Amino acid sequence: MAKVGELKVGSYAIIKGVPSRIASVTKSKPGKHGSAKFRCTAISLFDGSKQSFVDSTGANIQIPIVDKRRGQIVSIGPTGIQLMDLENYEMMDVETPAEEKIASALESGKEVEYWIIMDRIKIQRIRN
Repeated sequence: MAKVGELKVGSYAIIKGVPSRIASVTKSKPGKHGSAKFRCTAISLFDGSKQSFVDSTGANIQIPIVDKRRGQIVSIGPTGIQLMDLENYEMMDVETPAEEKIASALESGKEVEYWIIMDRIKIQRIRN
């Protein structure tokens, strides 16, 4: 948990149940009868959708744990990708990334960086 007023551009937060990266921030001054307001635009880490968020700067917000790891692509199928973690050699099935730049460059044997966020896995970039 963190205070909403402590969020900065580039930090991560869970907004409307979706892990997101903060893209823009605006803070307003406290008024005569109210507290300062925090407005931000956030981009989902999984599908790239934008969300707006408004709350008081003193409110609490959840911060997702982003576990960044390395893996190797074992096989690519029509429904997804089979990935092996390079630290513990665990095998997992991952959905094909939505970003065309990453999806078109995936091949068996390539090393990738993947993120585990809220029990979901996303291939972030190709390492070699």
